[in-house]
Amino acid sequence: MQKGHDEVWSNCLQIIKDNLGNEFLYKTWFEPIRPLKLESNVLTIQVPSQYFCEFLEEHYVNLLKKTIRREIGKSAMLQYSIVLDSQSHYASIQPSEDKYATANYPVNVPLNINSTPTKDFPNPFILPGLKKIKINSQLNEALSFDNFVEGDCNRLARSAGYAVAQNPGKTSFNPFFIYSGVGLGKTHLAHAIGLETKKNFPDKIVLYVSAEQFVHQYTDSCKNNTRNDFLQFYQMIDLLIVDDIQFFAKKTGTQDVFFHIFNTLHSSGKQIIITSDKTPAELFDFEQRVISRLKWGLSADLQSPDTNTKIKILKSKLYKDGIEMSDDIIEYLAFNINTSIRELEGALISLLAQSSFNKKTITIELASEMIDKFIRSNVREVSIEYIQKVVFDYFNIPIVNIQSLTRKREIVQARQLAMYFSKKHTKNSLAIIGSKCGNKDHATVLHACKAVKNLYNTDKKYKIWVDDLEKRIAN
Repeated sequence: MQKGHDEVWSNCLQIIKDNLGNEFLYKTWFEPIRPLKLESNVLTIQVPSQYFCEFLEEHYVNLLKKTIRREIGKSAMLQYSIVLDSQSHYASIQPSEDKYATANYPVNVPLNINSTPTKDFPNPFILPGLKKIKINSQLNEALSFDNFVEGDCNRLARSAGYAVAQNPGKTSFNPFFIYSGVGLGKTHLAHAIGLETKKNFPDKIVLYVSAEQFVHQYTDSCKNNTRNDFLQFYQMIDLLIVDDIQFFAKKTGTQDVFFHIFNTLHSSGKQIIITSDKTPAELFDFEQRVISRLKWGLSADLQSPDTNTKIKILKSKLYKDGIEMSDDIIEYLAFNINTSIRELEGALISLLAQSSFNKKTITIELASEMIDKFIRSNVREVSIEYIQKVVFDYFNIPIVNIQSLTRKREIVQARQLAMYFSKKHTKNSLAIIGSKCGNKDHATVLHACKAVKNLYNTDKKYKIWVDDLEKRIAN
């Protein structure tokens, strides 16, 4: 007996809730959804607005796809009923597709989004020869230079990336290695370079691939005895973007094949773009020959945005979505969200959702209430700046001294402790930590961490300082 739409969606919600691991996000984006019907493996769900629908597609499409498939089967389809001014309209989405088109849907006009489907990245290993083919570049059109907000935190990386897109493979920025912590715009910049290159050179083959996808494809090629086809396919690419290369760690076979692909592309004047959460020097469990290749071109980091850049990001997002918001509320969000751009945008979207669902005017009070919930529902991520303030306040040293060139013992000591706790409590790379602690390099940060550990084990007074600071930072 076939399950009803209520039971199917209830089971889906349980899976989604377990995977999200975040009660606030679950309540914001999934509890408001209502199942309407299930016919011929098509589940229709009602969502509060077009904005809500687009947000689900952008952020949770893979989770929805896997969940619906698991409950209904591989032929499952998901159909949205979007509430708009007491009316509804439909947009069909097939979860077997990896990419989803979005549009401003006309009210009451059925629109099948997959009428011209963008399929999963095609299996390249069944394609004969080295003939130039048209492939899906897997680039996200929404992640362009037009909406990549420039600031002091990303100016070098953005400028270099734009230069690459004007002359791919012909600049000294090859490979172009982009690194940063989570949610600071690595992937956005990589897509922007790819899109700009496609615009400037329509005939070039551009391909974005996540490191995980690359690993899976290589593993499949080994199982199917098509490793040479895998190599030949990737050696045809004119601009190759590999996202989150840190996932190649400990995968010697993948690193070996990537090494050969890299050499072929580079020697042929093709462009390679790599993103990572670490600098090349900090990639552990990598073959040294791969590390050396990654160091050939330019490495540029994306740092946490300052307040002015965060305000620009929020205003850009609001302008793009056609939403007006007072400057005092925008500034309030910018001052109070200090983790990442992703968290900043998430906070803005949650505030808009709270206002829309509860029919409340957006005020400072509503923003404060939302931020309290938002921050409590996420694992607290301590920033480098916060750690610096705690450490320097503890020793009654003005925070401006962290950038000082002085070799006074108390300042050097405080700076080393700030580096140590930043490495311990944040996800930032050693290079980023060093740049924010007096423009030091990663080797200086490593030395500081070793010095703190040695003094902790040999100096009782120093041990008390470290333990006190640990409590202040962690609480």
